[in-house]
Amino acid sequence: MPALRLDSVSLCYRLARQRPPSLKEYAIHWVKGSLTYEQLWAVRDLSLTVTKGESVGIVGRNGAGKSTLLKMVAGVLPPTRGRCAVRGSVAPILALGTGFDHELTGRENVYLNALLLGRRRREIDRSYDEIVDFAELGAFIDSPLRTYSSGMVARLGFAIATGWRPDLLILDEVMGVGDSAFTVKCEKRLEAYRAAGTTVLLVSHSAPAVENGCTRCVWIDQGRLVADGDPKEVLGAYLASLGSPAAAG
Repeated sequence: MPALRLDSVSLCYRLARQRPPSLKEYAIHWVKGSLTYEQLWAVRDLSLTVTKGESVGIVGRNGAGKSTLLKMVAGVLPPTRGRCAVRGSVAPILALGTGFDHELTGRENVYLNALLLGRRRREIDRSYDEIVDFAELGAFIDSPLRTYSSGMVARLGFAIATGWRPDLLILDEVMGVGDSAFTVKCEKRLEAYRAAGTTVLLVSHSAPAVENGCTRCVWIDQGRLVADGDPKEVLGAYLASLGSPAAAG
């Protein structure tokens, strides 16, 4: 049974041709009806089926539509056309720290962020200590988030998002969340989730991360599916298209 099914999904952004320098001038253009728009198709007619337990790496150039695709799967953006069906719970890690309030403490942000992810207060209470331990924040957990380094914020974001095993885990370039030791710990947690049957979608510019951590690779270019198959073969074709020396391996 598919964990994810995309049927000819497309997403179009409407971009204003004018660039009014202020909100007032924008409102004047809008009232006059003088604003014109152009269409930007970030994803076009993409179909994909992912079965339960698969780890799928998604590669492509910057601007290829990878992150937009993940946002549709996560339910952040509705497709302009087509259908996106996801079975089970979803944990999207699209940008570590999204949803945090930097004036609140780490403790308060654990509850705020987990609630935004759909967790109940009792669930958070039971997992709170484990989340804090995993993030390695110690006494800093009761300090305002504005006093944290970017690495500390990233560690807390990852710990919250992976504090519960989801049916589908979505990762958008988030594996460099700390020093090498913490990165290894994150990889071990993801491996444990994969072994337990979690389906993983991973966007990454790291060829080794995709080849070693994924069972399948999808190559997207200009919003369209170019290739889908064995990670080594798809990565080889993708890197060759970039003229990368890594393709020779």
